[in-house]
Parts: sequence; structure tokens; C-alpha cells
Amino acid sequence: MIIQNQQHDIQTPSGAMRTYEYRPVAPGKYPTIIFYSEIFQQTTPIARSAAILAGFGFVVLVPEVFHELNPIGTVLGYDDVGKDKGNQDKADKPLENHDSDTQAMIDFAQTKDYCTGVVGAMGVCIGGHLAYRAAINPSIKSAFCLYPTDIHSDTLPAAQNNDSFTRTPDINGEIFMVFGKQDPHVPQAGREKIYQNLVQHNINYNWLEVNAQHAFMRDGGERYDPQLALKMYYTATEFFTRTLAN
Repeated sequence: MIIQNQQHDIQTPSGAMRTYEYRPVAPGKYPTIIFYSEIFQQTTPIARSAAILAGFGFVVLVPEVFHELNPIGTVLGYDDVGKDKGNQDKADKPLENHDSDTQAMIDFAQTKDYCTGVVGAMGVCIGGHLAYRAAINPSIKSAFCLYPTDIHSDTLPAAQNNDSFTRTPDINGEIFMVFGKQDPHVPQAGREKIYQNLVQHNINYNWLEVNAQHAFMRDGGERYDPQLALKMYYTATEFFTRTLAN
């Protein structure tokens, strides 16, 4: 499936949010996936991931997750400077702002004649957390969360009782959690904590742990596992084809 891409500056309560859109060229209506990046925003690997997803028949929206804290178009490097800046942005942005960003993208998708109006969420690393977080919005039908960080540790700023772990009972749609067993950012104790929370609140979840390190989806990185990454793309697109059907 041939795709096209363009960019939009979507208005949010905290300012304009540059959002990159990937979608099929063929006319028709397609479900939407909000694809949340790592702390580095839309790097080349993230853009390639979005393009792959769009090629399976989805409108994919990639927001600049820290748009309030950086000039429009900012892409951080996969180096110590970029990592330090991204981690600082992660610590500075309240989770409530991510909620309003998500709602702005839902509103955007529901006004486009090439979208069905059905929306899911997907992300990697902090983006996996944001996909999980997005699932508390009743308009998000499903979420595919790849090695989501900071859920178990409650290390992101939020108002009282508004961290993502505490908000788990508000998840209405189906979620798919994927973790690497060798990921130091979400150790076994953290994974068990998340798992038990999902069970306790009777969330409709899928759970998968694989023999991989953190960021195994990032092509070109030293921890990249191409075979496993391909499997995850197929797993995610099958998941969304089912859960985002009209």
C-alpha cells in the first residue's frame, strides 16, 4: 500500500503541537493510530515505524510529545545531550497536558473525511506509557504499548491520584502490553506490579514478555532486534485491524 505524509500544527490548550500524519494514498476511510514517540520526538526510526503502520491501512499521527518545551520541529539526538534533554522534558511536562494533547488528536481525526473516526494508540518507551495513558480516554478503543516506562514507578508529574498506574481502572478499551525481559527500565518487579494492577481492575489486556532489551524496536540502534521488530509490527497491525474495525 503506497502512503503519503504531511504535517499539521494541531491546537492544544498548551499550544500548537506539530503532528506528522502518514496515511494511504488510496481513497477511502481508515482507522487512526496515534503513535507516541520516545523522548527524542520524531526521529528517523520513529518516522519509519509510522510509515510501516500506515502501509497496513491506517492513518498514523505522530505528535511532538514535548511541543510546549521545544521549538516546533525539534528532534533530539540519540546521544547523551539528547537523552538528558528528553528526560528533563519528561520530568517537566504534567501528565494532564498529555491528556489534552490526546483529545486534540482525537478531535482532529474525527473531523477528517479520510478517517473512520475510530482511534487507537501505540507507542514505544515513554510513548508506550502515553499510549497506556491515552487508553483512559473513552474514545481510544485500543492501545499497543511497547516497553512502556514510568508506569510502575510513578515518576512522571501529575496531580494527586492522576498518575497512570492509579488511573488504570479508567481504561475502557483493550490494551496490549509488550516488555523485554532484559529491560532495566522496567524490571521484573515493575512488570509484576503492572500485571497485578491490570488483573485487579479487570482490564481487557494482552500480555507479552520477550527476550529483548529496551528499545529493541529502534532500527539502527545497538539493541535493535529486526526479527522481533517485524513480529511486533504484524502483531500490532493485526491487533488494530480487529479492535479498530467499524
